[in-house]
Formats: sequence, structure tokens, C-alpha cells
Amino acid sequence: MILKICGLKNSENIRQVADESPDFMGFIFYDKSPRFVDDEKLATILKKIPSAIIKTGVFVNEVPLKIEEIISTYGLGAIQLHGSETPELCNGFQDKGLKVIKAFGIREASDFDQIEKYDGSCDYFLFDTKTKIHGGSGKSFNWDLLKFYTGKTPFLLSGGIGIADIDEIQKIVHPQLSGIDVNSGFEIEPGLKDIELIKKLISALSPKSHFLPPT
Repeated sequence: MILKICGLKNSENIRQVADESPDFMGFIFYDKSPRFVDDEKLATILKKIPSAIIKTGVFVNEVPLKIEEIISTYGLGAIQLHGSETPELCNGFQDKGLKVIKAFGIREASDFDQIEKYDGSCDYFLFDTKTKIHGGSGKSFNWDLLKFYTGKTPFLLSGGIGIADIDEIQKIVHPQLSGIDVNSGFEIEPGLKDIELIKKLISALSPKSHFLPPT
């Protein structure tokens, strides 16, 4: 299964998480987030992360030229979009060789209606808990709603996931469920991940899971 660890901003903590070899590491370039990356000195550290780990920039309705600048500065291999970005914008970054993750807030079955037009223009969707603000709430949505997603694009499950949720997540059967995105449930404080919890998470993830391998 795919493991994405998001919301990193501390240099030594970034190195520690990279040593655990998640599939994706996420860095938030949205200035209203407490995990906002505003230190270009981190670019040197990010560029030393092994190429097998896909470095992902998280953006909210950012100007495309600014996204491109940040991709270049930090050596990113993927972007995660949390705003009202269009399928055309997503597809444009795919054409530039980036992996594209489009996030959608979920609260009820009808929330999946907005997703169909993005099929084919993103590598992954990310299903998070719907809130009035952009970004994570630290709370889970009703995972039973996943049965209403019938699209072809694989997705990552997000939204307040903690170590106690892993067994339940591994019981979810859905053809497009490819992995999980974790953040606040594995933190000491915003932007600082608990490495011992991360190790427990990796140990708890079954190698026999039905999830798709990273592509």
C-alpha cells in the first residue's frame, strides 16, 4: 500500500522520516497552515531525500507560476491540490511530468458528484473530511461513504487517521483504495512527527494488504 506522510517542516525530523522510507512525503506551501513551509533553506535537505520517496508540495488555489517556482526550488515530484483547481490545471502539471493528487472533502454521498470530471487528469484523489476551511481537520469522515465512489482514479484515504485506525482501514475493500495519508495523528506538535509512532505505523501495515502498490 502507499504511505504518504504529510505536514513536515522540521529539518532533522524530515531526515528521520525519510529514513523510514514512506512512498510520499508532503510539504505544505499554504501560508494559513500551521505546517507552512516558509524556509527555503529546507530546499537543500529536500533535495537530499532519496529519489524513491516522492516529495509532494501541497497547495491551495496557488498561481501556477508560483507552483512551478516552488517545484523547482524544492525539487518536488508531485503536487497535492486542495482548492478549486480545474481538471485542465491538473492535467497540465501531469504533462510536465509531475504526479498530481487532487483532494476532496467528503461528508455525504453527493460530495462524490464533483469528482467525475477529474477522472483521467489526476494520478490520485485524496479523500479527506469536509470542513469550512482548507486542509485537515484531524477528524475522520464516515468511511462507509466510500462505496459511493465508482470512479477509475485510485485514491488515498485521509482525515484524522491514527495508529488505532489501521486495522479498520485494512478491512476496507474498495478497488481504488491505494493507501493512506497521515498527518496530525502522528505528531508531537504541528509539523513535527513522532518517529516512534511512524515506526509503529509502518510495522502495522500489512504486507498482504489488498491495496495497490505505488506507481
